[in-house]
Amino acid sequence: MKKTIITLIGFIFFLVGFVSLFLSLIGARFIFLSFLDALGSTGSFVSKIVMIVLGFVLIYIGKSREILTD
Repeated sequence: MKKTIITLIGFIFFLVGFVSLFLSLIGARFIFLSFLDALGSTGSFVSKIVMIVLGFVLIYIGKSREILTD
């Protein structure tokens, strides 16, 4: 159960980071991530990239635990 939750959280981080990065490229933004704009354009970009990478890492951890426990 816990590995499924970790994988789900990873997918959420990845999708939110990717969609917010894509939206910022076309000039739109998520309202609930508007606090990232206070960091400036570079800080906002880096934080979105970190969200994407963190999502990948959580997915990898969730899937590797799944393989190890099977």
